[in-house]
Amino acid sequence: MEKVCSVLAGLLAFTACTVSAPDIKPGTPFYEEDISLRSVAEMLSRLPLEKEHLQEVYSAAESSAGNGYDEEYLVKDIFEAPGCGVGDGQETRAVSRSAYAHPLRDLIREHLEKTRSTKSGASDVEDYIRRLQDSGYQLYIPYSDDWDGETLPIITFDPGYGAESNYGYEMIRTDDGIKVVDSVYVDEAVAMKRPVWVVNTNDDSAFTPLELYAKSGPQPGTKGVTRKLMLKSFKMLRNYDSWFGGASEFFVKLGSVDRFTAKTEADLRLYNPSVTDFMIVIRRCEKGKEVEFNTIMLSDFSNQLDMMAFLVTEDDGGTTTSWKCSATVKINSKSYGFDLDIPYNDKDDIVWRGQLAASFFQEADEVTGRFGDVEIGFALE
Repeated sequence: MEKVCSVLAGLLAFTACTVSAPDIKPGTPFYEEDISLRSVAEMLSRLPLEKEHLQEVYSAAESSAGNGYDEEYLVKDIFEAPGCGVGDGQETRAVSRSAYAHPLRDLIREHLEKTRSTKSGASDVEDYIRRLQDSGYQLYIPYSDDWDGETLPIITFDPGYGAESNYGYEMIRTDDGIKVVDSVYVDEAVAMKRPVWVVNTNDDSAFTPLELYAKSGPQPGTKGVTRKLMLKSFKMLRNYDSWFGGASEFFVKLGSVDRFTAKTEADLRLYNPSVTDFMIVIRRCEKGKEVEFNTIMLSDFSNQLDMMAFLVTEDDGGTTTSWKCSATVKINSKSYGFDLDIPYNDKDDIVWRGQLAASFFQEADEVTGRFGDVEIGFALE
């Protein structure tokens, strides 16, 4: 749920000023001793970025998006697999380790060795890098498809509390090198016009999105059965999170009884309900657009199916809870119910939940329904 924190209004009053990156004496850090989103954003803005480093970041964001995730580059991968996106396989990650002559991780390490406190020696730098890798942070690159291949970014961070604006560090090339403009205003409108990198926390890398699942091999089916319930398209009508948080991660869950061919009540004991559960990531640039999918929701759509439980949530974390519901089937014109517990997190936005009649999917070859603020297309094939 989107929230706006009025406390942040004071940030907008900052006056932008152009400053050269100052001379830093060894042992004097730019940023706080703890690792915060703000301090990491400031540290990145002080790096002498070259085109190769920009290409590395955008290659990772493009790869993540191609794998069904948001436009993101995990900080962990900056050090372990330069240029790799979330969901890239081991072979791609192995090749990436030598793909860049001077990757961003080297630039960060060199910067830390010059600026971070050295009272503990080089081990202090390595300890800081380990903490960075374990932080769960990432670079989120909104509207990365629009990058011109040259322009340096504004680097900012997620201020939290559902805020829609913040200050950032603008990087500009001059004849004297890169200069930094401190405290420039950043919101989504700015990010739509010029490159912005947001340091935020990763929310989706632990899950497998629909696109990556489809790449892993053929989807399950039932030999000799031609009627499969397919999810064909998904359209998000509004963004569910602050733009600093990035894309919306939807979990689509269908509770039913697959391959159901019971003839008698006694046959019911042979069946158990199942829940189809997958993640769909819709980027902010895809809002209002019909995103095509072609995935099986139910491999054997039997005429005996009556009602199915359907839940769509937008992931916001929290404690795992469950929706206690039911699915029904028919035997000799009588309906029988199966109890279901469909899990979700208690902080999730519930986009839609309820029962769908099997007849809804049989109205035409392809049908589209409005479920809260999303539209989903289905087909029986």
